[in-house]
Order: sequence, then C-alpha cells, then structure tokens
Amino acid sequence: MNAAAPLGFLALGALVPLFLAYFLRRRQKPRVVSAIFLWRTPSQRAQAGPRFERFSREASLLLEAAMVITAALFLADVRCGKDAPKKHLVAVLDGSLSMRARADGDTAAQKAVRALVKAASSEGADLLTVVESGPHPRVIAGPQLETARALGQLSSWTPAQPAHDFGAALTLARELSSAKNQRVWLFTDGPAVGDPVWPPEVEVRSVGAAADNLAFLSAQRRDEAGVARLTLRVGNFSKQKKTVELRVFGEGVEQKTKVELEPNGSSVVRLGLKTAGMLHAELPDDALKDDSALTLPPAPVQEVTVAELEGLDANAQAALRRFFAVATSAKLAQDGKLRIGPPGTTANVTLGATGKLRSFVGPFFAEKNDALLDDVDLAGVVWTAGENPPGRALVSMGDAVLVSVEDGGRLNFNVDLGRSDVQRTAAWPILMSNVLRDARLKLPGFPRKLLMLGEPAEVVTEAGAHYTLLSPSGAKKPLFGAGEARLPLAEAGEWKLLKDGDAVDELAVLPLDARESDLSTRGPYEVQARAELGLVEFGAERPRPRWMLALLLLLLLLDFVLTANTSAAQARPFGAPP
Repeated sequence: MNAAAPLGFLALGALVPLFLAYFLRRRQKPRVVSAIFLWRTPSQRAQAGPRFERFSREASLLLEAAMVITAALFLADVRCGKDAPKKHLVAVLDGSLSMRARADGDTAAQKAVRALVKAASSEGADLLTVVESGPHPRVIAGPQLETARALGQLSSWTPAQPAHDFGAALTLARELSSAKNQRVWLFTDGPAVGDPVWPPEVEVRSVGAAADNLAFLSAQRRDEAGVARLTLRVGNFSKQKKTVELRVFGEGVEQKTKVELEPNGSSVVRLGLKTAGMLHAELPDDALKDDSALTLPPAPVQEVTVAELEGLDANAQAALRRFFAVATSAKLAQDGKLRIGPPGTTANVTLGATGKLRSFVGPFFAEKNDALLDDVDLAGVVWTAGENPPGRALVSMGDAVLVSVEDGGRLNFNVDLGRSDVQRTAAWPILMSNVLRDARLKLPGFPRKLLMLGEPAEVVTEAGAHYTLLSPSGAKKPLFGAGEARLPLAEAGEWKLLKDGDAVDELAVLPLDARESDLSTRGPYEVQARAELGLVEFGAERPRPRWMLALLLLLLLLDFVLTANTSAAQARPFGAPP
C-alpha cells in the first residue's frame, strides 16, 4: 500500500466531532401537547439528565464514519499493488561497436549493464526504460518495464552500431521519461567527440578504458574466373610500429602475409586465392576482436543476358557483336534482361538515328556526374546524330542531344554507326561496359555483396513475387513494391534476400568502422545532471481511484435512506400506516 498524498489522512480528524455529536445528549425546552399517546415512540431529546449518554443509532454512525474514512483515503491517494506510483528510471546505453572492447576480462557493454543495475538499485527504481543509441535508436527494454524483467532482457544485448551522435537517443529517452526534467542516465565508454553541451537532465557515466588495437578498416572481394581477389586495409591504433601476420583461409585454401604498420598508420593488402567459397581473414587477437576477424562471402559478377531486337542496322549489330564477344559478364539470349533495339521499340537501350542526320566532331558537353559516362573520353570522335530523342540529355552538342535517359531509365543513343567512328575508339567498349554495369545494378538482388557498418544496402526487387529480408539474428522484414530501394541495416553479419520463401541472394555487413576501432580515446568521463531533480523521478501521475468516489456516494445514499426512514418512524402519528 502506498499513499501519494499523506496529508490527506488529516481528514480522519473529522471522526472526532462525528462521534462527539452522537454521544452528546441534546436538551430542549418542554413542549406542551394535548395527549402523549399521539406519538408512537418517545423523543430521544431529554429535558434533564447527564450531558452524554450511550448512542442508539449505530448503523447511521457507522455509515458516516465509513464515509469519512473513504474520503480520507481518496484525498491521500492510497493505492494498493500495481495501482501504486512506481519510481521510473530512464537510461541510454551506448550501442557503438567499441562497447564490445574488453578490459580486465569484461567488455564495456557488460560494465555498462552493471553500472545500470547499480544506478537502478541506488535510485530504488521499480520501472526501467532502456534505449540503445545509434543512427536509429531503439528501445531494448521497456518502456516502463519492471526492473528485474528489463535487466533480464539486457542479458542478450550486443552493441554493434557505427560511430554516431547521442542526440537522437537522448531525445527518445526524454520523450519516454515520466515527467519534465527527469534524470536520464547515459552509459558509454569514453568522452563524446567534440565535447558537446549535454542537456541539463542528462547524467553521463563512462565505463571504458583506453587500449591499443589492430583492425581491418575496409574489405572488398571480387570473384572472377574462379579467383577471389581481396583488397584489405589494416590499421594500427597504437603509438608503436608493429609487424603482424594476416591470415586468410577458406575451404582448401590458406595464405599468410606479414604486414608492417606504422604508429597510427594503415596498409593495403591485395591477395588472390583460387576459390569460389567462403573466406575468412584474421589478425592477432587484441582488445576488440570483432574488427580483427572477417567473414567474406563470394561476390561473383552477375551475368547480364542481352537481347538484340529486330530493326538494328548492320553496323550497329556488328559493333555490338564485337563487344559482347569479349565481354565476360554478358550473354546474348532471346529473352535477355537488357534489350537493345532501334528507336521506336520497347528496348531498354535504343541505338540508332532517325530523321535528318548531322555529324559532329566536338567538343561535346557531357554530364560527368552520371555513372554511365565514367572514364568515357569522346575527344576527337566523329558522332553522327539525327532527331533529338526524348529524355534528359547526358551528351549534347549545341542543340543536338546525342545521348539521353528517360524517366523510366531507358537509354537513347542518337548515333548512326555507319557514319560515325565512335565504335572504333576506346570510348565504345567503356561506354558499353558502363551500360552493362547499369543493367547489372538493376538485376533482382543485392548489387553490392559487402558493406561496412552503417552503410545502407541497395536491393532490387521485381513485380510478381514476395520478397523478405532476413537479418543475421533471424528477424524478417517484408519488402513491398518493385524496383530499387536503399535500406539501413543495423546488424552486422550475413543478410539474406528471400523470394517467395527461398534465398536468392545474400550480403555481408562487416563490423568495421575506423572511428570505433580507435580505442585510444576511451576512458573515464563523467557529467553531472544540472537540472533540479526530485519527486519528478516518480512514475507518471495517475488519476486518483474513481471507485472510492463511487463508494462514497453509495454510503451517502444509504445513510440518507436510513436517516429518512428513522425520522419518519419517529414522526408518524399513532395508528398511521407504516
């Protein structure tokens, strides 16, 4: 039982005058009547005798005493069990990858949870709300969950977020707090970057320790012709020069390499292993193991099927055939995903010129920011074009549009290859390779197979199928619509794309972030809350129990009925019907 307003019990003092009123004998002047038998019962009012006497209306007294007690309990806001106000503690746990670094046998995350347990115990918290910070903060316990249950949920908490600002998490925690200016605890592993100005109600505690660390800073893998080509960057976050052994292994293959690292420097390692299977890369164990071991799934170049539509002139067909004869990631097929045809067809890429033809030697104006024109040099090219195609111009000469892209993504090459020499220059294979790359990025699945922590994933889906994203922890996220999408992936590990329940593609999110691997900045840090904190730390104020008001009204009604009946019986003349 708990009383939120103990001063309400002062209302019990009304019982004293109530009992005195019932014990008090009331005197009155004599009244002369013609016949005493006209009254059924004698009046209780005495003309003489003692001042106090034993009362005779026990039921009425009990009802009125019950009303006083009920009113006092209502004013004192007495609650029992779950209705009693409970003290609520709100905390933010740093979700950064660096919280997994070990010092003295325990990770910073484990120390942060123990510090939270200590804070909850010292504050006498009955309810707990815990927020994990990150680019997209989330509630990992609560809101307002019983302390024991909330701490039990934290036993499986594993932080793995990239470097981030705490502002979003603190805003969420303040919104989930019970009252204005309630203290919000933040447990992290070191000083925040830039020495920010903390909100007045935030209390910061650091549980981390500075340490030297070796880490992978980035990793890339590309599979071609059965050979896995790796590019790994290794960093040394210490003040000493180090020579370490880098081990890369997989099923049936293994390669070890010595890497020399300058203090606070990095080095790039390129390897080629003849395998199409899973590979693992390892550095010697140190404070943070997660950035010293990588799992690199296969990342083959997806093959693009190409269909040539009817109507292409002989020069265009010859130029395309020469290119596709040497292109290793393209294959001619009747039902190809990439359809190339003349203007006016349903092709993804139109190739040809219509109307009056004009030849241009340049200089050409090109949208260099467009990936289609990467490394394409049109200097000295003779380009013969016809009527301007629809869409946004990518390459133009004066008022003539030579290459355009429409809103739906279709590319238009306004060129007559019979009167142009672009197909005989280095610009042609580069341009066609970029077209293939653009088509490959639009194939269903993950265009990129390896991502760093915090990078959004690009995923392509097609109509007529149900797609689901499966996280490393087993959580499923349905994908709606068709086309390209960019999705934030908050979990490190292997993600799978399911199509109608079957896995069709996968990617790996590597737990790599140079800012998180630098443990030299971790260590003691503390910020005291500046806001006035007191009873605002209690749970949100709830309305007083309404059932007490209903009980009070019921007792009042019963007392009124009982008193009315008693008065009527006393005043009823002799012989009158009851």
